[in-house]
Amino acid sequence: MALPEHCIVPDWPAPAGVKALQTTRNGGISTAPYDTLNLGLHVGDDPMRVNRNRQSLAPYMPSEPVWLEQVHGTVVANADAAACRVVADACVARKCGSVCVVMTADCLPVLLCDEDGTVVGAAHAGWRGLCDGVIEATVKEMGVAPQKMMAWLGPTIGSHAFEVGEDVRTAFMAHDASAAAAFIPLAAEGKFRADIVRLARQRLNALGISRIYGGTFCTYHQKDKFFSYRRDGVTGRMGTFIWLADGA
Repeated sequence: MALPEHCIVPDWPAPAGVKALQTTRNGGISTAPYDTLNLGLHVGDDPMRVNRNRQSLAPYMPSEPVWLEQVHGTVVANADAAACRVVADACVARKCGSVCVVMTADCLPVLLCDEDGTVVGAAHAGWRGLCDGVIEATVKEMGVAPQKMMAWLGPTIGSHAFEVGEDVRTAFMAHDASAAAAFIPLAAEGKFRADIVRLARQRLNALGISRIYGGTFCTYHQKDKFFSYRRDGVTGRMGTFIWLADGA
């Protein structure tokens, strides 16, 4: 079945059995400021509209995704066994038909799979979760040699729009001094532009994952395409989905 034109199919050389889908803000029924394909039930939108939006994606997936209650942490859920609303910021699956999903509106969604197509994962990497190790936790839970893995980085706030304080820079540098290269000082003392894509690439490279794709969409500046919490405050959420297809 052809995917809806308002969604994005990740451009990466994943095995045929690995299926992935990135939604945009378009193609749903939610009204402003959640217009239109808001998938988040926690942002103040009409739950009926959110559920209708979620249901509109059902024909393109083998089962109900495992919707997470994301808290900017590093807990990884098992989509093969977990129920929806589990408190976690990442999800992995080994069984065909188990759908992982993370929701974002500036934070970085990270999809992972192995080259043999035996396991997939999705991580919600806001700056705090990324700094604390959500990618590392997801890779560990997948249980595959990192050298056999690849990653796709979804829409996130670009470095030209992501302003942070010295506390964020210090936190990343405490983990790895080379993170300093991902922060550009601003005129205001103690303020920086942060490159979250570069920070994620550093973490993936440190694990031994060199095949990294995506990271080209900016949620903040591509207003017609993506929700952005930093830009709009009250807004919707996009979904980044991954699963293993049966018989692919």
